[in-house]
Amino acid sequence: MEMITSASQAIALEEKYGAHNYHPLPVVLARGEGVFLWDVEGKRYYDFLSAYSAVNQGHCHPKIKDALIEQAGILTLTSRAFHNDVLGQFEKYLADYFGYDKVLPMNTGAEGVETAIKIARKWGYERKGVDENAAKIIVAEGNFHGRTTTIISFSNDKNARKNFGPYTAGFVRIPYNDVDALNRALEDEDVVAFLVEPIQGEAGVFVPDEGYLSKAKAACAGKNVLFIADEIQTGIARTGKMLAVDHENVRPDMLILGKAISGGFYPVSAVLADDAVMDVIKPGQHGSTYGGNPLGTKVAMAALEVVREEGLAENAERLGQIFRERMQRLVDKSELLTLVRGKGLLNAIVINDSPDSSTAWGICLKLAEKGLLAKPTHGNIIRFAPPLVMTAAQLAECCDIIEEVVTEFKK
Repeated sequence: MEMITSASQAIALEEKYGAHNYHPLPVVLARGEGVFLWDVEGKRYYDFLSAYSAVNQGHCHPKIKDALIEQAGILTLTSRAFHNDVLGQFEKYLADYFGYDKVLPMNTGAEGVETAIKIARKWGYERKGVDENAAKIIVAEGNFHGRTTTIISFSNDKNARKNFGPYTAGFVRIPYNDVDALNRALEDEDVVAFLVEPIQGEAGVFVPDEGYLSKAKAACAGKNVLFIADEIQTGIARTGKMLAVDHENVRPDMLILGKAISGGFYPVSAVLADDAVMDVIKPGQHGSTYGGNPLGTKVAMAALEVVREEGLAENAERLGQIFRERMQRLVDKSELLTLVRGKGLLNAIVINDSPDSSTAWGICLKLAEKGLLAKPTHGNIIRFAPPLVMTAAQLAECCDIIEEVVTEFKK
């Protein structure tokens, strides 16, 4: 194997041998620790994406690393053909941590969403009494729940959908943050669930109006419809609470977790629900060879312990307020920015330009030059989501970098 010594060398290899399904910033990273990343040439950066909120606990957290190393030398995978001595501990730990009866472990976020869809449909047929193959699930426009065939079937992102049909039926799209639209859709007795992100992350950190989630949950309960919260990106302390729905004291009927549940060390996802919902799944009806493996489950328990032990939700809440106040002052004096929005340490700034422009991309390139890594979404929006272990002093330094770039930037 050849040694990678330059960014151009690494990028050329990806370009030649890898599928072109991503468009990364031209930075090649080789090491990470806490809130920092280093490239192959040794330059240090602040990470302001956190692998899309998968490394809330910071890069290479020692406690999670130790759990991974220890379990890797004991037992890594048995498949679910046999019991193992870690899975039950993990399921109890997760159920107690989030307050549910049952856990169904998988690996990736998209698998978690697919799992929730399957459970909801089966519950609809066997518990609600919907005619078989007639179940409908309400989703929100602008959603991002993954890129599997089923999930892109209910996306309205043209790039994610085009030429991947035929599409999976059974989904009804309504506007996000619109309780009236939800109530109208719930009049259909074949609806079994409402699948929603408490904050739409990929769409540009769209935060719904206060009360939207609690009203949506109540509306679903009134029609015997499951409220499913996709907290893959917003969960695990990112928004200043353990879950984003906690801001409105909403308890979903099904909760989907992923990303930071394992702190960036290993793919782990899970769907949580009470017995009345989860018990519709019987042997042979769903599963994964790697789902619930001893290595991933040990890592996830350590990652969740770190969140509590280090008060990461509280830190995200405190630093998020500081960040938005600082960015709002920049918005107020800059013609380049129109607004800042977010909760906790999941935030975004909107650029005063077309979504088809390259302005946000250009700003991110300049930020990288000055040692801060962020990524545009939807053309004219930049998402800012640093690891939750960041300090106030580090955040202030990062805000200085952002202000300097925005102030000096020319379209």
